[in-house]
Amino acid sequence: MEKNQQSPAYGGQALIEGVMFGGKQHTVTAIRRKDGTIDYFHVLKESSPIRQKLKKIPLVRGIVALIESAGLGSKHLTFASDHYDVMPGEEVEKTDEDTSKLTMILGVAAVGVLSFVFGKFVFTLFPVFLAGLFHPIFPGKTIQILLETFFKLTLLLSYVSLISMTPLIKRVFKYHGAEHKVINAYENDLPMTVENVQAQSRLHYRCGSSFLLFTVIVGMFIYFLVPTDPFWLRIVNRILLIPVVLGVSFEVLQLTNAVRSVPVLRFLGYPGLWLQLLTTKEPDDDQVEVAIASFNKLREIEIHGEAVLTNPSPLSPESEMSTVNL
Repeated sequence: MEKNQQSPAYGGQALIEGVMFGGKQHTVTAIRRKDGTIDYFHVLKESSPIRQKLKKIPLVRGIVALIESAGLGSKHLTFASDHYDVMPGEEVEKTDEDTSKLTMILGVAAVGVLSFVFGKFVFTLFPVFLAGLFHPIFPGKTIQILLETFFKLTLLLSYVSLISMTPLIKRVFKYHGAEHKVINAYENDLPMTVENVQAQSRLHYRCGSSFLLFTVIVGMFIYFLVPTDPFWLRIVNRILLIPVVLGVSFEVLQLTNAVRSVPVLRFLGYPGLWLQLLTTKEPDDDQVEVAIASFNKLREIEIHGEAVLTNPSPLSPESEMSTVNL
């Protein structure tokens, strides 16, 4: 039985050897340390009256949520990358020798922030230039936009497929699957056991991968509303429409999640689920344990307060407990 509409909606992010879960006020990461123990990292969401008001405005709320998610995600990603491959107590300050690790971190981060800042500009504009090369052969507005969309999809799928071949990203994608399985178990009101979680789907309608794909589809329809010629105006339009595409795509993502239980409408989210077949993998039991520990810790903090961060957790695997880092 699914959780009702009034139940909290949780989101998450796969990290290097760990998973982050976030609720209304708190975000918690659990990672598997080099010695096999589980370590935690907690960040309290900063709140402001202006931000809360913006989150209630359709289209605008999506931009706010994305910026907030990117900021919080970078903190948790930094924690995970700094701690997953060292023994507890051996953490050191970053040096110039960490360049190779930083490169790996950026590779993982790019999966989640492809639609932001520089990555979003490249993802938006590069296909425009490619389509423009075919303008002498296919000058029509419709065919140009379809070509642009085709190149954008090709770029997205090629990028995801390429990075998924590396061992590090493969493991991150497994943690991504574990994250979705935990959310699905919670929404189906199941006890958080490895067996129950593993039985769930590794796909979820409310996923960042789906959002990436929706930016491509939504962008195509929005671009039909503006001119493609002259070429300089097309470039300006694409840049100015980036926040519009992001805002509308966020609303579409929320809509597909809201109607996923309606047989006639659930197919609207299928394109995003298909992309998740690339960005998620079936996790191992130990990875599911980490995801469960992260989610349970978040729930404990929400119920009992931050004091649980310094006390043993009855909801986390006792054999995996370690220190808490704030």
